[in-house]
Amino acid sequence: MRIVFLGTPHFAVPSLKRLLADPAFDVVAVVTQPDKRRGRGSQVDASPVKQVAAAAGCPIWQPRRIKKDEACLTALEALQADAFVVVAYGQILSQRILAMPRLGCINGHGSLLPAYRGAAPIQWCIVQGATETGMTTMQMDIGMDTGAMLLKSQLPIGLLDNFYDVAAALADQCADLLVETLHGLDAHRLTPEPQDNAQATYAPLIQKEDYRLDWSQSALDLHNRVRGFYPHAETTLRNQPLKVLATAPLGDPHWPQLPADLAQMRPTVEALTSNLTSAQPGQMVALLKGHGPLIYTGDGLLLLREVKPSGKKAQRGQDFINGSRLTLGEQVV
Repeated sequence: MRIVFLGTPHFAVPSLKRLLADPAFDVVAVVTQPDKRRGRGSQVDASPVKQVAAAAGCPIWQPRRIKKDEACLTALEALQADAFVVVAYGQILSQRILAMPRLGCINGHGSLLPAYRGAAPIQWCIVQGATETGMTTMQMDIGMDTGAMLLKSQLPIGLLDNFYDVAAALADQCADLLVETLHGLDAHRLTPEPQDNAQATYAPLIQKEDYRLDWSQSALDLHNRVRGFYPHAETTLRNQPLKVLATAPLGDPHWPQLPADLAQMRPTVEALTSNLTSAQPGQMVALLKGHGPLIYTGDGLLLLREVKPSGKKAQRGQDFINGSRLTLGEQVV
């Protein structure tokens, strides 16, 4: 099968590598976002997909607006591809593009559709406390993640799994599922299933304000926001920004879901926090030796397991206590 691959970030790399390695597929072109300038030196940074494609000797196209780039559109039509495979490309495809390949445009989407349509499905499903997610392959249409579904795979989400953990697992699932989908479509073994729009939920673009932690929320909600938006969740301590990279909600009903080194802290935590009637959300109510500061929230207690103070490297919770000389009663806001 002649394949055009459209993708940009690390999430798309396993799928491209899998197609390149399979003799059943001929990746005739790769389309990815234009290079960006990053860092203090404004060095040009090629996308992860472009780097893999270049190493494999694939033709690479990087239109700024694919729907408006007539030269790119004409070249894509001339390839007479069997399928366009789209994984986290980052641009909307026009009806003209969708109609080009024989088998259509096949998208790998990081949720169990119709749940979490949109730009950030993995992040929002974690933030909203989902305990399961998965991959869906679908035939793309002109809508936003509204196309008929082809195949699905499931993935459980553990209490301490963060965005990177879940995304890495789903990226591997996506590669497997796309290969199965392409073979199934070519052999006429798959029946596309229309989505039930009444069951749809959405995962919009993440805004900077979404990263702020509101300590009046529950410990579990804060924990889900930290791991869903990893590594960007942020609070303020001593009038300086503080990135919160890893947390754990301590208390019922979370103890059975925590690893042994945290679960064994239950008697200590319960003794330390038996009388917190005057505590305020955001207040440090305990400094757990070997683990980190324990923060009182709107409902429950949250352990700061890893943080990144402004201008410093990431630190484990205990190192943060020592390095910042934290004291009981200090407040994060």
